[in-house]
Parts: sequence; structure tokens; C-alpha cells
Amino acid sequence: MRNYDLTPLYRSAIGFDRLAQLAEHAASNKGNTGYPPYNIELLSENRYRITMAVAGFAMNELDITSEGDKLVVKGTKAEQESERKYLYQGIAERGFERTFQLADYVTVIGADLENGLLNIDLQREIPEALKPRKIEISSSKLLDA
Repeated sequence: MRNYDLTPLYRSAIGFDRLAQLAEHAASNKGNTGYPPYNIELLSENRYRITMAVAGFAMNELDITSEGDKLVVKGTKAEQESERKYLYQGIAERGFERTFQLADYVTVIGADLENGLLNIDLQREIPEALKPRKIEISSSKLLDA
């Protein structure tokens, strides 16, 4: 894995330290094992969906927390005393914690669990004051004195 030194960006860019931190976070793996697998879909210009494959997890074993710019999805498998003897166990029953970095003004609007897939719907809600607006150009006439 490659490590990128972003300190020159910190020195030459004013106000872009958050951008550099996001790039560093994306570049570092931070122990993510790739489990559970997930997709990120673009539903429309400002709507997104994260779909995670959480086969074997019940609704009460999943926890979704959105705090600031982070979305954390945790799966905690309840301890079961089972007398089952597996010849092969390919369905993972281990817990997980997956963290997603959310962009500015992205909020979670809902989540549902269907057929072993956890769907988390997100929406970007840009405040009116930050949306692009048209500026009218007027002409000013100079008065001769």
C-alpha cells in the first residue's frame, strides 16, 4: 500500500486542511477488512443509497449512528448456544463496524432491512444561502456635470 505525504498541501493551501484530512483518511485503510461488502448508489443529483450485505443479522443486531460527518454501522451478533455442528460455515457470524465519512450537508433520511440487505438512504441538503444564485448586472450612467 502506498502512503502519500500531504504536508505540502497543508503548507500551500489555506482553508483546505479538511480536504487534506479527508484524502488522508481515504488513503489509510484503518483496519477495514472489506466485511461486510457494500455498494454506494447515486439515486438522483442529491440522493444516495448505501447497500450493505448483512446476511444472518436481525434488525435488533444492527445499529446505525450518524454523528457530525460520520456514519457508523455496527453489527453485533447475539450469542447463541446452539448444538449445531457445521461441516462448513461460510456465512459470517462475526460482528463488524463500518464507518463512512459523509460530505458536508449529507444527512441520513432512512434505513431498511430487506432480504439480507441493509439499505441506508442519504440526502444532500444544501442551505439556501449556499446555493448558487443569479446576480443581476445593472448599468450605471455617469452624469455629466
